[in-house]
Amino acid sequence: MSAQKTSASRTKPASAVGAFVGFVGFSVLAGLLVTIGVTPAIAVAGVTTTSTIGVFESLPEYIEIGDLPQRNELYAYQGGKSVHFATVYDQNREELDYSQISPQLKNAAIDGEDKRFWTHGGVDMTSIVRAGVGSLAGGLGESGGGSTLTMQLVRNIKMQQALELPTQEARTKAYNDAVKQTIPRKLEEMKLAIGLAKKYSKKDILTGYLNIAYFGDQTYGVQAAAQHYFNKSAANLTPAEAASILAIVQSPNTRNLSTPKNFDANQARRDVILKSMYAQKHLTKAEFTQAITSKPASYVHLTNPTQGCRASVGDGSQFFCDYAVKVVKEMSQLGATQKDRDTAWRNGGYKIQTTLNIDLNAQQKQLLNTYDNKAETALQLGATLDSVEAGTGRVLTMAQNKDFDQSVQSPPTATSLNYSVDFKYGGSVGFQTGSTFKAFTLMDWIKAGHGLNETVNGTARTVSPWTKCGQTDYTPFPVHNDSPGEDGNYSVIGATAKSVNGAFASMAQKLDLCDIKTMAQNFGVHLSKGGEIRDNPSFILGTNEIAPLTMAAAYAGIANNGIFCTPIAIDQITNAAGKKLGGQSKDCKQAVDPSVAQTAIYAMKRTITGGTAVGAQTYDGQQLFAKTGTTDEAEQIWLVGANTRVATAYWQGNTDGKKINLRHYANGVGGTYAGARADVWRQAQTPINAAYPGGAFTDPAPAEIRGNSLPVPNLAGKSAADAQSILASSGLTFVDGGTQPGSAAAGTVSSTSPAAGSFVSKGSSVTVYSSDGSEVAVPAIPGKSLNDARAELNQAGFTNVAIASTYEKGGGNKECRVAAVDPGVNTTVTKDTAVTLKLFGDKDGKAPERCK
Repeated sequence: MSAQKTSASRTKPASAVGAFVGFVGFSVLAGLLVTIGVTPAIAVAGVTTTSTIGVFESLPEYIEIGDLPQRNELYAYQGGKSVHFATVYDQNREELDYSQISPQLKNAAIDGEDKRFWTHGGVDMTSIVRAGVGSLAGGLGESGGGSTLTMQLVRNIKMQQALELPTQEARTKAYNDAVKQTIPRKLEEMKLAIGLAKKYSKKDILTGYLNIAYFGDQTYGVQAAAQHYFNKSAANLTPAEAASILAIVQSPNTRNLSTPKNFDANQARRDVILKSMYAQKHLTKAEFTQAITSKPASYVHLTNPTQGCRASVGDGSQFFCDYAVKVVKEMSQLGATQKDRDTAWRNGGYKIQTTLNIDLNAQQKQLLNTYDNKAETALQLGATLDSVEAGTGRVLTMAQNKDFDQSVQSPPTATSLNYSVDFKYGGSVGFQTGSTFKAFTLMDWIKAGHGLNETVNGTARTVSPWTKCGQTDYTPFPVHNDSPGEDGNYSVIGATAKSVNGAFASMAQKLDLCDIKTMAQNFGVHLSKGGEIRDNPSFILGTNEIAPLTMAAAYAGIANNGIFCTPIAIDQITNAAGKKLGGQSKDCKQAVDPSVAQTAIYAMKRTITGGTAVGAQTYDGQQLFAKTGTTDEAEQIWLVGANTRVATAYWQGNTDGKKINLRHYANGVGGTYAGARADVWRQAQTPINAAYPGGAFTDPAPAEIRGNSLPVPNLAGKSAADAQSILASSGLTFVDGGTQPGSAAAGTVSSTSPAAGSFVSKGSSVTVYSSDGSEVAVPAIPGKSLNDARAELNQAGFTNVAIASTYEKGGGNKECRVAAVDPGVNTTVTKDTAVTLKLFGDKDGKAPERCK
């Protein structure tokens, strides 16, 4: 029997065990509160409070309701005019006074959540004991463990504080800490609630709760909720509407009224609240009957929010709005310290003129909606288009494929992360840029005096050593080309157009990695998470994580003859008194000599006309340059380019760190995600060109294109010793390539790599190949007699000569003369190669007797 009892005790349901623990926990809380004398004395047997009092006393006892934020207005450009596009509070809500809130809402809150609100001191002992008994019977239930409205206000304040933290990770952690059901969390809520009850009136607490509570679908406060769900003010709600709003607070994700699938769950809790309101005599029988028989579908009239960046005017403007707000709150016009600036923004009254072009941004958003499916399930797909004005740094567009959503749990089609900007402004860690980074190696190459026509080795291989800050670095870097068949020698201009990795590794070996890094930094390039870019050898191919806006601004600097301007988003700030405080100052500098930028542009124009960005040329014929970028696994895809006035960066890729190849997934509009980049960029740049028409880029002088490169001399027929001497006198290095079959005299030079006439850097190696004399060129024998042809072939060393069985039509003097030879004239072949002669026959193409 004892064994059976033991077995039974071990199989006690887990829920019962949890409920028992919950009951004990609530008993401890109740006993504690009795001991410290903050509630009416109710005896709870068997509770030890000594150690718990210590925990309680160590908790913070003060939290502020605080003033809710005031209005700030944001403006953008549309149709050439400044237009209002967003109303932004410090928090996404609209504050009401106590008198502006419907009595039905107040009653629904108290009757549904905290019946003894007007009489307790912030903590309701009766509810706590009932919650403990309820947990023993089957869980915490709707009360959330005896939470009063004051305790719920504490929790909502902590939840809101969590949502204001700077990073997604910190927000999620703090939010989860605020809502988790634990005894320490309940203790903290109680103590803070007691502090609130001592400091604020009941009306203040109730008003604060109704203004701060989260009502789902990114809606905070009863006024925003009433407007969003019912299209009316919170002052004019019916009993059913008031109860439906309060039904949301305990489960905002499953009971909010943004979708009919939540209506049943909302109605079930609504009806509980209505019954309580009726029992408390806050509803007449007729009012109760009318309310409880209604269906949410009959009174829900969903409307879009009217304030906050989520409600900003213009398709896709929300991410720019959020970025602009964060930028403004850093500007000295609002105060000398961050605390001063936060206070000023919270007090509000500012009018902010931003740089955004609403029309262009909306067009780019529509492109992303079409070509970069926000609902893609095969991968976590992100995409952005960002346009920056050359010469000012003004951010004209900031479009993203995902929708803007700042809730803790965003739907798959939305995010709070702004992929366009640095981590501090949007929470994104940036993305590897691939070959778009080659622009900086190219410019450093030109700055060092090298030319575009220089020949470099493009073969995929492990490359080492390097020069890094003047020191030799032996780090091996296995370089892979993106496409098969890209091995061999390339001119730099050709390697730029085709984006040959091996060629750029060869270029970087002739430079200093630190100089390439400095070149990128001069154009504002930095890690998205802050700090300098890494300069290990692989960085030359774009392995640093950089924000798309950063790359757009860098290319705008190249387009502007090498003058880089820091991106700015704010043109003007006007305070509540109407005083203009100024905007972000234009911050431009000459990052590189104009001739260097012009020569780099000259090369990168070839990317569009005959390289990896073919298809990006706009139909208006404006001059453009661009560079594509593709990471090793094609998980990040780029195209960044510009006319003379505006640069546009198009990025698409995995946002979760995975390496899912974008070349392998269809975009739903006739191609793959990666394959559409040139077409998407062209469509994005076309309206940019119309609004900001560019001129012709300045072509570099021939000397700039050539640089200080040297031509490889023609060494054909020279001895190896002579070839070595000639190369040395030309400033080049001789490399013996050995012998190869050739027609030149044995031991003389047959060919070089790079070939004669190619341009190379001073000191470059030239591989010299010598002929072994085994080959000979077929002599020019067509038209000669058969005997003369045989004699000439024998003299050349051919030993295998045959006559074709068919004849060409001839007649007369042509008969028996050579019509053609196979292999053809001047073909270089070995001396034992079969040579076939085709002769002229008679006028009918038959063999004459004298030729037989």
